[in-house]
Amino acid sequence: MPDSLINLLYIVAAMLFVFGLKMLSRASTARRGNSISAIGMLLAIVTALVSDNLIHWPWIVLGLALGSIIGALAARLVAMTSMPEMVALFNGFGGIASLLVGWVEFQRLYSDGTLVSAPWSDLLIIGMTVLIGGVTFTGSVIAWGKLSEKLNSKPVLYRGQRVVNGLVVILTLAAILLVSIGRPLIASGKWLDFLSVYSVLITLGILSFVLGVIVVIPIGGGDMPVVISLLNSYSGMAACAAGFVIRNNVLIVSGALVGSSGIILTNIMCKAMNRSLANVLFSGFGSGGGTKSVAGHIGEAKPISVEDAYPILEAARNVLIVPGYGMAVAQAQHVVRELSSILQGNGAEVNFGIHPVAGRMPGHMNVLLAEASVPYDQLREMDDVNTGMELVDVALVIGANDVVNPAARSDENSPLYGMPVVNVDKARTVIVFKRSLNPGFAGVDNPLFFGENTRMLFGDAKSSIQSLAAEFKD
Repeated sequence: MPDSLINLLYIVAAMLFVFGLKMLSRASTARRGNSISAIGMLLAIVTALVSDNLIHWPWIVLGLALGSIIGALAARLVAMTSMPEMVALFNGFGGIASLLVGWVEFQRLYSDGTLVSAPWSDLLIIGMTVLIGGVTFTGSVIAWGKLSEKLNSKPVLYRGQRVVNGLVVILTLAAILLVSIGRPLIASGKWLDFLSVYSVLITLGILSFVLGVIVVIPIGGGDMPVVISLLNSYSGMAACAAGFVIRNNVLIVSGALVGSSGIILTNIMCKAMNRSLANVLFSGFGSGGGTKSVAGHIGEAKPISVEDAYPILEAARNVLIVPGYGMAVAQAQHVVRELSSILQGNGAEVNFGIHPVAGRMPGHMNVLLAEASVPYDQLREMDDVNTGMELVDVALVIGANDVVNPAARSDENSPLYGMPVVNVDKARTVIVFKRSLNPGFAGVDNPLFFGENTRMLFGDAKSSIQSLAAEFKD
């Protein structure tokens, strides 16, 4: 295939990536944007396979078949509530794929005898590909373990942690330097036997795996939305570096798009929590060691039954539903959709207030509510619902905690102070669906639970909402 045609097809694929990514910014066009991006990726893959002189077609076809089967099964069988951990795993797969590309290219240079004459910049890029790919893989695996609760979701902190992290970073940088600049000495056999060319690259790979683990273990489960978007950015940067390694333009473009969009999303989510990225990565937030808010000790919680909550909702004409991670755990999105339809049929205006970091991955609540067929125009951003909160008759808080904590506005001793929250306490009535008065991820008491206008509906959120819907039907 002529190079001009190859580059033209790559440009078309890149344009499809850009258009698809742009459409992902709106819920109403996200599905179409995903399809357009998928078409672009298919075009890029087919062009790459046809343009190169591939001699291992059976392995490539086998890989395509196995990957397609696994992807199809994952899409059909993985529950929507398990989507965050699946996204984390997908990021990890992208990282390990990039690492293997860098490894294979390094091995090719070594076996061809062209390692000594290879530009140091090429070998530096190979080293960066191995590093970023390894960090992304093990970091994503740890994130998957925390999200799926196979690992403790609390931050793992220990004495001398920063010293250990710094030492690993120094050793990693030294390994990359040795791979790139020290290549003539290594390839000519002037180094000690244990410092062979493969030993250096293997050491770099091991260090990158270790670095991925130690970077993610100090981060608590509640900060996983930021971690997932950051790891997504890492996977994009790894793919971009792999594109430079094999000199594939479309891989460079697609990796750069994923990397930059992941960084932008990470920045947005950090701003939504009023915290810096460094604070998310290194503070051990959620370990329970911070100062707890004392504002929540004023007053007593006021429990309410389903039977007593029914007339309040029946009379409401403006209802705001604020979902959180507890809704995902209870798998209550479908009954929430049913209740919202019943309330609308009863003459109420119903909206959903979505906090940017509610849940365990970016857009977690949007994904769950979309699966339950909640209309897009009912999903409102935090700033939009806060402006008219005084007009809300009833605010239903379903499984949310820290993102509705009013201490973030008023209590300077609270770890949440300064974090933008959904101001449900300003609604006329607040009904909180929760199993207990236990604090959320931040380990901070929530004064909302003790507010004069707040009623606590204790129990499983799904069962409670089902009972409310039954009251309306009866």
